[in-house]
Amino acid sequence: MSTSVIESAAAIGQRANAPANVQADATWKPLYRIAAVVALLSVAFIVVAGIVLVINPVPTTMVGWYDLFNQSWLRGLFAADLMMLASYVLAGVIYVALYGALRHVNQPFMALATAFAFVGMVAYIAANPAFSMLTLSHQYAVATTVAERTALLGAGQAIIANWTGTAFNVAYFIGALFAIIVSIVMLRSKVFSKATGYAGLAMGVLTLVPASAGTVGIVFSLLALVPTMIWFILLAWRFFQLGGATR
Repeated sequence: MSTSVIESAAAIGQRANAPANVQADATWKPLYRIAAVVALLSVAFIVVAGIVLVINPVPTTMVGWYDLFNQSWLRGLFAADLMMLASYVLAGVIYVALYGALRHVNQPFMALATAFAFVGMVAYIAANPAFSMLTLSHQYAVATTVAERTALLGAGQAIIANWTGTAFNVAYFIGALFAIIVSIVMLRSKVFSKATGYAGLAMGVLTLVPASAGTVGIVFSLLALVPTMIWFILLAWRFFQLGGATR
């Protein structure tokens, strides 16, 4: 039997006897690549949301909201945080990918962080007013009586209040806890760089103060954008590596 045949047989044997966790990690690679794309999309969403906010200010009255939606449903959706909604929906991929990458480091804490992340995601999706306001604006446009318009204005005010109310604040705070826990696990591992861990930690600490907390909340949310974008970019790069796209 030739040496090459013997070596081939040995290689096959090594693959067959590979540790179960190594084989399992390989199955995560497609998800890591998807998570990398999602992380980059999240950065794009942040940039688009900022541009939209500058050129398309949020209305200050309910009539203003309905007029905005009826003039342009797309502008209305953007003003009602459509980009943030899309980011939260896609973020589920990142949450699961982070669990897969860090579960061997500290599985209990990663399970807790992932649970926090999905609770926060559901809370924010429930609070987001975009499509509810779209429906109400259409109803307001065809309303024929003062009573109908008054009722629709009240419904809209309730939706806007809920947008910055309990569900929103819960989503914000739980998201901050998720970022802090994951970042601490990152800093104690060799899976992600220290820069990724520190960026995530800064993001988490700054988002402990919700954007709805007046001027202070707005300042903290703006400051949090810098480490957030850095975190997503670093995550994307590392997920591409873990997914086998780069070395």
